[in-house]
Amino acid sequence: MIVIGIVFVITQILLFWYSYKYQHKDDKRAYYYPHNNKLEIVWTMIPAVVMALLVFAGWKTWANITSAAPADAVVVEVMGKQFSWLVRYPGADGKLGEASVNFIDATNEMGVNFSDPNAMDDFMPREIHVPKGKPVLLKIRSRDVIHSVFLPHFRVKMDAVPGMPTKFWFVPSKTTAEMRTETGNPEFNYEVACTEICGRGHFAMRFILVVDEPEEYEEWLASQTPFIEQNPQLLTKFTHDSKDQVVLEKSAEEVKTEL
Repeated sequence: MIVIGIVFVITQILLFWYSYKYQHKDDKRAYYYPHNNKLEIVWTMIPAVVMALLVFAGWKTWANITSAAPADAVVVEVMGKQFSWLVRYPGADGKLGEASVNFIDATNEMGVNFSDPNAMDDFMPREIHVPKGKPVLLKIRSRDVIHSVFLPHFRVKMDAVPGMPTKFWFVPSKTTAEMRTETGNPEFNYEVACTEICGRGHFAMRFILVVDEPEEYEEWLASQTPFIEQNPQLLTKFTHDSKDQVVLEKSAEEVKTEL
């Protein structure tokens, strides 16, 4: 922003100055000045050097947020679908259960494999909560088309691509309450937005993100109920064959429909 701001001010001053200085006058004639190699080199090299420095700085930042997250990072899975975000947290075991498109239905929208023991304590809240001052890892995927996870207040963005999981991590430094005080807006909220035009309902893809004090976050975490406890009927859809591989049970009517 500093670099762009400086360039903007200089170019705007020059633009208006030259427009004034070289305005049309009947008694003035233009000086013919077709080429200057030194000038060409100067105004090519300066932007090239500045852009190289900006790209290098951006690459370092990109490499940092997409590198392996710290071991104590809070893990949150975010899935994009037309036209909403779905969110899943690991439970007390700290591990997300497996998921597959084969298990997606009207209730199990994230396609979680509930034959995986790690999935039994996973929960899916209606808003994201993260603790202040701790690293947060977002694991991102898409269910249908390309979406883009954008946290404007944290200056981070990553595409959600079908069939290609992506991720980034960040550290929130101000709680939602602190931002409400700082902005003077009691209704301020951090949010997750979609910055990829993904269809007619693209505008509706907004999800609240709350930054809590660590103690408040732990209280919120303890109050969450595993998804499978809220939807125990899902367990009837999963069985195991003799090799302990997961098989999704299907009714005869479903099989006939597929055939």
